[in-house]
Amino acid sequence: MQGKGPTQKALETPRAAALAGIAFALLLAAAIILIRMGIPQGADAVNAQGFTDSQQRGAVQTALSLLPFAGIFFLWFMGAVRAHVGEVEDKFLGTVFLGSGLVFTATMFVAAAAASAVLAVTHSSGSTPTLASWDFGRHFAHTMMTSYATRMAAVFVSSLSVLGKRLGVLPRWLTALGSLTALALLFVSPSLPLTDLVFPAWSLVLSLYILVVSGHNRTHPAAAS
Repeated sequence: MQGKGPTQKALETPRAAALAGIAFALLLAAAIILIRMGIPQGADAVNAQGFTDSQQRGAVQTALSLLPFAGIFFLWFMGAVRAHVGEVEDKFLGTVFLGSGLVFTATMFVAAAAASAVLAVTHSSGSTPTLASWDFGRHFAHTMMTSYATRMAAVFVSSLSVLGKRLGVLPRWLTALGSLTALALLFVSPSLPLTDLVFPAWSLVLSLYILVVSGHNRTHPAAAS
């Protein structure tokens, strides 16, 4: 049985990145929508006495259970993309790309863990939580996700867009979309409707583009060589 050649392996790397990116985008978008259903207006929407609806809690708990898997697929997506461009990437941009992706994943996990802890501690027996613990937990989780994770996502998008432009692996329209996405993540308030879906939407568009291109190269191997 013959092993896979270098060209076939090179073509499979972006395909793996695309599939992981699609899974990440769908999982993160689903988690965001569920959190919006559970807490429609963010950290200030629900007080300690008001968050007793079982459907609200169920939506938030389901969202929190999806976030670890979204983070795993994001790391897979980031690693596959980095492996594809690793031999020729700019070291500075490559470091920013890798660092921002890792910090984004870490802050997303911390926010999810904080929110899970608040739900587990304050509603473990159905009792009304103390206002101090409730306020600290929900504001901590909300700030980690909307302020820190969002900013790291902006750095990730901008660095990957610049890398794609310099290496010639991304079209002009996609690098322009990346720039607009980074600006939105940096400066647009996360409280605005659909703003928090910008990053998963960009990830989905990028992943679909990579998937289409890799499928075209697999169909026309001579043109790719």
